[in-house]
Amino acid sequence: MKRLFFAALLTGLAACRLCHIGVLWTEENLPMAAAIQMLGGKTLYRDVWFDKPPLTSAVYLLWGAQAGWLLRVAGALYVFTACVLLYRFASRMWSEREGMLAAALLGFFLTFGIPAAVIPLASDLLMAAPHIAAVYLAWRGRPLWSGALAGVAFLVSSKAVFVIAACALWQYRALPQLALGFLIPNAAALGWLWMRGAFGDYLEQVWRLGFLYAGDTFLENPVAAGLRRTANWMGFHAALVAGAAWYWLRERKPDRLRMALWAALALAGVTAGWRFFPRYYFLLLPVMALAAARGYMLMPRRRAAALLALTLAVPFVRFGPRYVLLARDALSGRPSEWVDVAMDRDSREAARLIGEQARPGDTLFVWGYRPDLYIYTRLPAATRFLESQPLSGVLADRHLFATDSVAPEWARRNREELVRSRPSFIVDGLGNYNPRLAIEKYADLQPWLAQYERLSGTPFCVIYRRR
Repeated sequence: MKRLFFAALLTGLAACRLCHIGVLWTEENLPMAAAIQMLGGKTLYRDVWFDKPPLTSAVYLLWGAQAGWLLRVAGALYVFTACVLLYRFASRMWSEREGMLAAALLGFFLTFGIPAAVIPLASDLLMAAPHIAAVYLAWRGRPLWSGALAGVAFLVSSKAVFVIAACALWQYRALPQLALGFLIPNAAALGWLWMRGAFGDYLEQVWRLGFLYAGDTFLENPVAAGLRRTANWMGFHAALVAGAAWYWLRERKPDRLRMALWAALALAGVTAGWRFFPRYYFLLLPVMALAAARGYMLMPRRRAAALLALTLAVPFVRFGPRYVLLARDALSGRPSEWVDVAMDRDSREAARLIGEQARPGDTLFVWGYRPDLYIYTRLPAATRFLESQPLSGVLADRHLFATDSVAPEWARRNREELVRSRPSFIVDGLGNYNPRLAIEKYADLQPWLAQYERLSGTPFCVIYRRR
């Protein structure tokens, strides 16, 4: 039974992700583009501007930063690993029945959700497996290893501070060992960055911009928006909420309070930054799936089955048909007409036009948040800036409609560095969306841009070639 369950789970995860074989999603583009530059011999942060912790990009090196089926199989295997870890956690805490249900719930909600969140192997999803492993090891009484896994999570996302806090709920008497474990992988990573001359750039790109980002939300009323979006998340994840509520009401074992505090810490992590994107709620999924699995086992069997069938039907009906349509398009070899991938289609067309004229040794610079162009062209970046956030100071969560820079002087200094580069091709992937942020609108870039001629482009990309 167990082997059949895991075989079905892996097959389902792989089949659904392979439907996205012809699509790249925004959250995976920059990490993969940075990995491609690393494969070319560049050092992250020193030679490649990247605003996430190092493992977020380094993980793509495992399969050569290739898109297509390799990327999607890697995603399926990663989510499967997270499900297996949650199965082990629930099985040891209760029984194999809770373990299989917890794994199934996690796999379900990491599949039937907003594709731009659940499909990319991006920072928030990549933290799921070390998050689960760290708390599991804390529950098992292994503080050093628990801290080490939380430290690995921190090299993927700064929100892992909430993971180490959750581990401390079980290991508060062994905080020195927990802290030591957390420090070991981070000290190793920082030591490597120091030896490569990238430590200062790491602090600026990951932490300086990170604090600017966290302190400047685009939401006018973040508290009201957070309450609304959290309520929407709870409604969409009613299967987890209902099962978890039953668990906290009916469970009598001592871990109940710690599980509730773990959920509260995860929700605090969702709140950090005041944006409430769907992918931020991945922090809540492990504890909610665990609690829900136990809750359903405490329910009368028929009630549990009916409640699960009813609550899981909504996300399945909402997102299931899209996998069928994407699979049909992939099998027929035609591009998807889905509006959500319009920008991706545009990037593919721009890459095709560049590829028709590119020669060996050519380089590329992309203005706007369109790092997928480096993936589709496989051209080396002419500068360390793979997108325009550090050059305009306008964050990517608003640059399609706003022009306010969070750090104008810092952005100006970065543009001074940009004009010393000599890319073969420049692509403005932002100006047709937000004309006020077009590259040609920046007076200090106009003499540099005058060295380029404008080629035929796409609906949303302006392509320049050096004269």
